Amino acid sequence: MIEGTIANTLSIVAGGCVGLLIAAVGRKNSGANVRMDDDAISPNVMKALGLAVLVMGVHMTLKEHDYFPVVVCLALGTFIGELCRIEARIEQLGSWLKKISKSQSGTFVDGFVFASVLFCVGAMAILGSLENSLSDDPSLLYTKSLLDGIAAALLTGTLGIGVIFSAIPVLLYQGGISIGASQLSFLLENPIYINGISITGGVMIIAIGMNLAGLAKFRIANMLPAVVLIPIYDIFMI
Repeated sequence: MIEGTIANTLSIVAGGCVGLLIAAVGRKNSGANVRMDDDAISPNVMKALGLAVLVMGVHMTLKEHDYFPVVVCLALGTFIGELCRIEARIEQLGSWLKKISKSQSGTFVDGFVFASVLFCVGAMAILGSLENSLSDDPSLLYTKSLLDGIAAALLTGTLGIGVIFSAIPVLLYQGGISIGASQLSFLLENPIYINGISITGGVMIIAIGMNLAGLAKFRIANMLPAVVLIPIYDIFMI
């Protein structure tokens, strides 16, 4: 039922470890005593990574769906997220994980928050988890695992070990969807539901890219309720 989610979780851990190894080898070869904190991250690398994430987000928004409900749900969802202080709570979780892992990374919390949102908001996470449970077909999550593993390697190389710990929210989120698939199967009845989620998630990923590139500072996790609101809107309006 959740073999695809387990593979996805392991791919993030494995990709993150590869990213840490590559970063360590790079520091050793450069002969520089570099720590993985804000001062050690090359601005150009961060901007390039941000642009890549921006392109990913734009690609996700190119789906057939009315954009007006996306705007409405993003605004309302962000309002709810701000009231609930979702990002602050995720940051607290990240700080706790940093403490128990005894990490010295100055970017641990940022890496944890960015990666957790990035790996969870896409339509592949929801659709793949549903197909894994309802059709016993984990192939979509296996594809996501490959993509997330590569992304984890890139993010960990710049944002540090906190990215690896984003595997925990992925396991809980996608595993929860698979377990509750019978109540969420309606999302497979009409492509418009998944398209709405994809566009909404794509906007959030664009915001992540802008944050990484230093173009803006969004509290992206506070936008998460929009992913829940958009299919509800579609159900009642279609």
